[in-house]
Amino acid sequence: MTVHEYGHFQVAKWCNVRVLKFSIGFGQPLWRKKAGRDQTEFIIAAIPLGGYVKMLDEREFDEANPPTGYRETDLQRAFNRQSVFKRIAIVLAGPLANLLLAVLIYWGIILTGITGLKPTIGSVVAESPAALAGFKANETIQKINGYAVDSWQEASWAFLNESLKDESVLVEVLSGSSTRLIHELSLASIDFDKANLDVLNALGITAAQPEIAAQITEVEKGSPAELAGLKAGDVVLRVNHEKVTFWHQFTQMVRDNPLKPLQLIVLRNTKELNLTVTPEAKMISGNKIGLIGVRAKESKIHYTHLAALMKAGTTTWDTSLLSLRLMGKLVTGQLSLKNMSGPVTIANAAGESANRGLKQFIGFLAFISISIGIMNLLPIPVLDGGHLMYYMVEIITGRPVSEATMMIGQKIGIFLLGLMMVIAFYNDITRLITG
Repeated sequence: MTVHEYGHFQVAKWCNVRVLKFSIGFGQPLWRKKAGRDQTEFIIAAIPLGGYVKMLDEREFDEANPPTGYRETDLQRAFNRQSVFKRIAIVLAGPLANLLLAVLIYWGIILTGITGLKPTIGSVVAESPAALAGFKANETIQKINGYAVDSWQEASWAFLNESLKDESVLVEVLSGSSTRLIHELSLASIDFDKANLDVLNALGITAAQPEIAAQITEVEKGSPAELAGLKAGDVVLRVNHEKVTFWHQFTQMVRDNPLKPLQLIVLRNTKELNLTVTPEAKMISGNKIGLIGVRAKESKIHYTHLAALMKAGTTTWDTSLLSLRLMGKLVTGQLSLKNMSGPVTIANAAGESANRGLKQFIGFLAFISISIGIMNLLPIPVLDGGHLMYYMVEIITGRPVSEATMMIGQKIGIFLLGLMMVIAFYNDITRLITG
């Protein structure tokens, strides 16, 4: 939200509007300082949810108690005296700042290299939508409705996005014999009302696991693996007397045994060692899995600076459209209101992403920034989108919306936001109780 409010603040300054306050959070100020030519009061408040930018407004101006350093010429710098196009720019700047932040975050993430499985099909479940569409093992997905995909993560995202628009999708694949084929895949089985939705599982396809040797390349400090004596370079030979050949076999055994001791035989510098490691339990997407804090060498897809920037922009755009479509389905009743989430669920999701690594956590912050930007563009009075709606009316009619109408709209907006918060908190509490 700080970035959102800074967007309003900066464009207001560029439009020569006097800014009286810039607050991070609400409630009792914990820190405040006046600075700049206009002696803007910068505040850090007690409740770290949101914030606000207060600009000079003639409708709220108190002649008996004017702002510090007020000059008569400042009245021309009041927000309400600006042209409708300047007001639109100032209001629109907040959501756009959120989207720009997301682009920059994704750009940085993509420049470091994207890890992920190649979108090659490992198996197809019998009688599943994928099987009925003619998908076969060892086919590699190239495009989904013309959208090129480089990894399983991108394929899953594309299927999810397309399911909100159409009941079927055209998938271009490359067969094991290098023949290009087109499959028409039904997306009707994707049910957003199901908890922990796994798109690929719903379609009946699994990814082909790369045959990477079960060699550890990194051990996290303080992890169960380090406590058990595992080191980078160790090759896992057996787990509970079961032979291990590939990395995905080892990780699956770890994931399937949270809090259960595993007997390992590892090869270290030509010597075989017997070690015992107990995976810690983590809740990931509602499922309890085992983790020990080790990594293998991962292949990465690298992009040039320009290609990474373009991909970051595309990712932000696609995520924004997905958010809008989901909101549209909520409003029209096509999607259950139980899918709405509040701060508790968001905090849990942030914790889960942090458990998966810094890159995943930063990516989650980009997603939240997009959500905030899109949410504020909704045409609800009180939100930025509501103000933009008023300004559109002003452009069409040639006169500002009356204060009485705006007051009615404000009450409706507060009611709608309050109702949304109640539903979100109820869903959060229900998820906590039911797990």
